[in-house]
Amino acid sequence: MANSNKLEIQGLSDAELTDELAAMEREYQKFQFDHAIKGLENPLSLRGMRRDIARVKTEMRRREMANLPAEALEKRSKLRARRRSE
Repeated sequence: MANSNKLEIQGLSDAELTDELAAMEREYQKFQFDHAIKGLENPLSLRGMRRDIARVKTEMRRREMANLPAEALEKRSKLRARRRSE
């Protein structure tokens, strides 16, 4: 399931990813509310939904990093190296 979901996410455009993320977050909030009020039949669906949201956010961040100019990537690497050494 995870592999097909990953391929599906990679096929979406940036705008579609943003729309999908907003829809998933609204649905997650609705599920949380329903679970607090009356309980869900399968509470593990909340975990699956959180993970799907994380997958979409990860893909968005991966694309953001891929579009960074070379000097911004170099600066980012230096910052990360400095943080690791501290």
